[in-house]
This record gives sequence, C-alpha cells and structure tokens, in this order.
Amino acid sequence: MDIHNLARVASFTTKDGSEIRELLAHRNSAIRNQSLAEARLPVGLSTTPHYHPQCEEIYYILSGQGRMRIADEIEQVGPGDAIAIPPGRVHQITNTGSQPLVFLCCCAPGYEHADTVLVEDFA
Repeated sequence: MDIHNLARVASFTTKDGSEIRELLAHRNSAIRNQSLAEARLPVGLSTTPHYHPQCEEIYYILSGQGRMRIADEIEQVGPGDAIAIPPGRVHQITNTGSQPLVFLCCCAPGYEHADTVLVEDFA
C-alpha cells in the first residue's frame, strides 16, 4: 500500500519554477499513468510560461489567490477552483494574493521535466 504524507515528502523545483511535493507518481508508488503533487507559489511570483506536449493537467486551488492564463484566456482563481489544462496549451499561474498560492496538480501521464517546454514570448 502506497501512502505518502505531505509533511514527509521532500520538495523539488519543477522546470517551470514552482516548488512541488510529489505525493504519488511512478517515482514513489505503484501509480504509473498519472501524478499528484502539491505546488506552492510565493507571493508575487509566476510560473514560467510553458506547455506539455503529452500531459494534461488539473490544478485545484487549496489556498491563496491567483491569475491563471491558458493561451489567450485569463481568469482570477481561488480556493475551490479546478482548472483544466489540455496538452499543448501554453499556461502560467501567478500569485496575486498576500499569502502563498497552494494548489494540487494532477498530471496524466505523470509529470516529467522532459515533457515541459518553456515559452519565452507569452505576452
């Protein structure tokens, strides 16, 4: 049985610059086709604009306030919001609040640095 508690999972920085704690993925469990992580983004910071050729993502906001951009669409997001990010869509999340933006990130297939393509011009 694979059970991992957030308090005992080491964090790492993803290619887009967010700090995550990977709770379940092929690296630490029997899970093979998806991953679940908690991400934290400090006040005033944004992830680097990027996309995933293979992976679809779901962000679920736990606490804090942010601005989500997917391609040309921009929406304010907060606790309880679930955001669908299709494969190949450039996206970026920005912490617009006064506390860390904390969200769950579910990826299918599971997150890999190699499936993250950074985008320099996302104006």
